[in-house]
Amino acid sequence: AKTALNAADKLARATKPQTYDGVFALLFINFALFVADHWAHLSFVKMLYLNHVHPVWWQFFTSTFCHASWEHLSSNIFFLYIFGKLIEEEEGAFGVWMSYLVTGIGANLASWLVLPKSAGGVLGIGANATVSLGASGAVFGLFAVSVLVKLKFNWKRILEVIILGQFVLERFYSEARMIANVGGVGSTGVNHVAHLAGALVGVLLIAVLNKTLPPMD
Repeated sequence: AKTALNAADKLARATKPQTYDGVFALLFINFALFVADHWAHLSFVKMLYLNHVHPVWWQFFTSTFCHASWEHLSSNIFFLYIFGKLIEEEEGAFGVWMSYLVTGIGANLASWLVLPKSAGGVLGIGANATVSLGASGAVFGLFAVSVLVKLKFNWKRILEVIILGQFVLERFYSEARMIANVGGVGSTGVNHVAHLAGALVGVLLIAVLNKTLPPMD
């Protein structure tokens, strides 16, 4: 009887619809801060941007949820929704949150280290300080993680990896080419350093976890 109950429990969990709570929580925070910043004009949100001249430690985290415009937010949340769900299918809500935060913070650290500290506010606001904001560094990290967590010797998974991988590799190559041609920041304020760094941190994250965590059946 106990064995039958365990089997029934496993079956119920396997057939339970995926709710994607982790992804939707990330989407909600991004939306909420955009509304507070650009619609409600609450001044505190500007303090969440990463100021490259006088950074505060928590800005490396909070700036990943802030956006400069609706167009900026729209493109990021689309990819967050698609690739975040792919990760949450494999690793759960904790996995997608850890992937987002680790790669987003890593992208911000790279930007702060590499980009000029003062560049006329090309990445955000201010006449003197370079300011970083946006989820795109984390999103590029999700690109990498979503492919790597699908790597299993199963024909369906191999097909998924091919489909996702060709898109992700094209985006990585495009960012590397932009850095070579125009530098870390494009003329429209796109932070190519953060994009490429987020992707590389995503690869490193999975490599470290594969080395430190026991294999799962």
